[in-house]
Amino acid sequence: MIELSIVIPMKNEEGNVGPLLDGIVEACAGEDFEVIVVNDGSTDATVERALQVAEATGRVRVLTHASSGGQSAAVHSGVQAALGRVICTLDGDGQNPPAELPKLFRPLLDDTTGRFGLVAGQRVDRQDTLSKKWGSKFANGLRARILKDGTRDTGCGLKGFRRDAFLGLPYFDHMHRYLPALFKRDGWEILLVDVSHRERQAGSSNYTNFRRALVGIPDLLAVAWLIKRRKKAAPVEDARSSRQEPTNV
Repeated sequence: MIELSIVIPMKNEEGNVGPLLDGIVEACAGEDFEVIVVNDGSTDATVERALQVAEATGRVRVLTHASSGGQSAAVHSGVQAALGRVICTLDGDGQNPPAELPKLFRPLLDDTTGRFGLVAGQRVDRQDTLSKKWGSKFANGLRARILKDGTRDTGCGLKGFRRDAFLGLPYFDHMHRYLPALFKRDGWEILLVDVSHRERQAGSSNYTNFRRALVGIPDLLAVAWLIKRRKKAAPVEDARSSRQEPTNV
């Protein structure tokens, strides 16, 4: 029985898909797991490379969006199709080392309290350009002041979470950048873990600081609104538990 699903959104990552999948299979050895590659409208050989690994390992499934829907849409499609009760995600560009995955899935698989919903990675020693680092630092600082989600790095692709909890969240484009705040909004406990980061080995980024900024502020305000509007219902009492049993006369 599969307990763990690794979901990877990918767009035009033909040079990274083989090494990344091999690393994931190695990192998850000993677990009942599957890997779901969500091809988000790639125009290169990403699918072909993923299918080669799938045939060799028997662990990989490949889903395809006919056109690009973005990272959140790809993650959502992968989670919906997943068989595991625990999901881990990482970016398809190879910058998230697969060896960090046990830090994410182990606490969730071993949780006996039922309270943990999310384990979120926070990158240390980021291997990105200065402009990306500065842009990320500014965005994370602004987000932390407004949402008070307790994390310094929500842009890290390394995350682990309960499948049922994730599917209970409100879905919207770019939601993957706000998972700590959204899980807290629904009453789940979250765990933050430091993870390493490495340079991109092939291909080029699908994002720019300017593009992120265009959508970042409206998304941030929308999430703040969702948190403010969330109301917790009082515990439901089963009416039968307080019902008086009829007495025979």
